[in-house]
Amino acid sequence: QVQLVESGGGLVQPGGSLRLSCVASRTIFRIATMGWYRQAPGKQRELVARISTEGSTNYADCMKGRFTIYRDNAMNTVYLQMDSLNPEDTAVYYCHMEPTATTIGYWGQGTQFTVSS
Repeated sequence: QVQLVESGGGLVQPGGSLRLSCVASRTIFRIATMGWYRQAPGKQRELVARISTEGSTNYADCMKGRFTIYRDNAMNTVYLQMDSLNPEDTAVYYCHMEPTATTIGYWGQGTQFTVSS
């Protein structure tokens, strides 16, 4: 069992920045691809960004250039730095650990933030 605990949500003004963090409870984190997803009200959950164990990243098109995913394996933590936020970024953001050869995938409980003036 792996627990993923997100933090960093809240209220931010349009054009502002925010950083989300996700801490994994086990070091299996270090061999897992990690991702951030989001779900806005009335919409399906969608990929925001993913990062492999080697640090390779991919982003949803609308996040490219604004969001940065990175990880600190020593801290079992993955981050999502978000800049130039707009109201359409308002959602619950979920941390995801993809399945490995020995584990299933896991989801965090989600962290909400709102972009509003």
